[in-house]
Amino acid sequence: MWSADEIVSLCCEHYSTKLPRKGMPESGREWTLLAAVVKIKAVPEEDSASSGERQKASKEVVALGTGTKCIGQSKMSKNGDVLNDSHAEVVARRGFLRYLCYQLLLAVRGEESSIFTPGAEKGKWRLKPGLSFVFFTSHTPCGDASIIPMMDREDQPCQPIRAEEPRLTAAPSTPRHGNDKDHMSESEPVAMDLRLKRKPEENNAGSSIKRIKTENSLSRSSFRAKEKGNRVSESQGDSSGQALQKEEATTSEQGPVLSGSASKSSLTAQAEVLDVHRTGAKCVPGGRQDPHQAGAQYHSVGQLRVKPGRGDRTLSLSCSDKMARWNVLGCQGALLMHYLQGPLYFSAVITGRCPYSDEAMRRALISRCSAVESLPPGFTVSSVELQQSQVEFIHSRRLLDENHDPSKGKVTPCGAAISWCAVPDQPLDVTANGSKQGVTKKALGTPQARSRICKVELFLQFRELVASTPEEQLPDSLREKDLKTYWDFKRAAVGYQQAWQALRQQVFEAWIRSPRELLQFE
Repeated sequence: MWSADEIVSLCCEHYSTKLPRKGMPESGREWTLLAAVVKIKAVPEEDSASSGERQKASKEVVALGTGTKCIGQSKMSKNGDVLNDSHAEVVARRGFLRYLCYQLLLAVRGEESSIFTPGAEKGKWRLKPGLSFVFFTSHTPCGDASIIPMMDREDQPCQPIRAEEPRLTAAPSTPRHGNDKDHMSESEPVAMDLRLKRKPEENNAGSSIKRIKTENSLSRSSFRAKEKGNRVSESQGDSSGQALQKEEATTSEQGPVLSGSASKSSLTAQAEVLDVHRTGAKCVPGGRQDPHQAGAQYHSVGQLRVKPGRGDRTLSLSCSDKMARWNVLGCQGALLMHYLQGPLYFSAVITGRCPYSDEAMRRALISRCSAVESLPPGFTVSSVELQQSQVEFIHSRRLLDENHDPSKGKVTPCGAAISWCAVPDQPLDVTANGSKQGVTKKALGTPQARSRICKVELFLQFRELVASTPEEQLPDSLREKDLKTYWDFKRAAVGYQQAWQALRQQVFEAWIRSPRELLQFE
């Protein structure tokens, strides 16, 4: 139906051709990250079968986000009017919530929703047949997914992960700078000198896409163990995948995961772990901490982590942790769960060209949650598809390093975050430091300074949805209850809260929860 390159190209094209320049990085000096949600609509079987081709699908970007920043705990607001986490993945997902809420509003008003159809329960809705959503991120999510083994062969360009290949991956090496902690690695790995420098490729004017040609099948992101290739084959199907997940869960706390429980000796002389790509996200208090030993034992893997911020510490969990949570609870959140027949899961997560390990991504997003049990009906640990593309985002850190203009100052992450979603009213939202970009200090704390994706704005959109729902169509979870605050409505989504409690108690015990006083706004 689609390929990873098609998804990434579509998102990059949308970014470069359909958005204004406001909030984008300054050329030659700044970089940022891109994430997006793409709606996939399958063409009816008879239409594609008659052509003799693979089943076709229409693809549409419905939410997009950029950003690398996160505010400290002291700047969080009890009114819910500050955007706490502006990492691209979080911005894109919050824009997706706006899109879902708008589509539900159309549905309850009796207008045509492009994605929802009535569910089996009163007041509930489900996705129309043939629809799914794919999540794209231009870089591996910060936190656990970015702790990637580095092998002794760091000279090969990054290749996409192919489903038909045995799955043992080794990370590529890419320049890191310790002072850019918001989303990228904390320190420069010792194996950096082993990377062969490549000349910058031609940059086609007006294009947001870089295609990287590979000349050697042994890539930095696709070292494979022969033993595992023989043991885990395509013919073994889902059962072998489940067994592999159990192996990964067992070994996730013992160090960098290389092919489940594969040891260094099983890698043969072809590749040896020298170090790991490092993340600036710190282990949460109360959980296992990083040993900070030399080389590959610098990090503990599989741990919950908080994002670094400028100044005081943040309460924002890493993007790896948040995406793992979405993969169990759904990406719709607690509020919209009132209106949905079941949770919405991304069918795939596509990563752009960057240092990448399929094993690390699988551990971070799926395997470490695989042991959770007794989830409410409809909830599960989703077997989300993981792929990597050869397409590189034009404003990536690596491309900026190759084309940096020293006269413009040092390389730095862009301070702004862009949110766009497919809604008719103010689809574009550009923020900086948690509020709308360009607002005066005098305006801070007023509705004019709010991001359209901050907590209180999303809550107001949800309240509009509730007010627009005819009494006879109101979901049972919202009937005859004294619900006033943001927390009241979240807590009333009983199934969602039960699933979240099971996940916390069994897997994410050290998860940092927002102070209750920050959730009591109306």
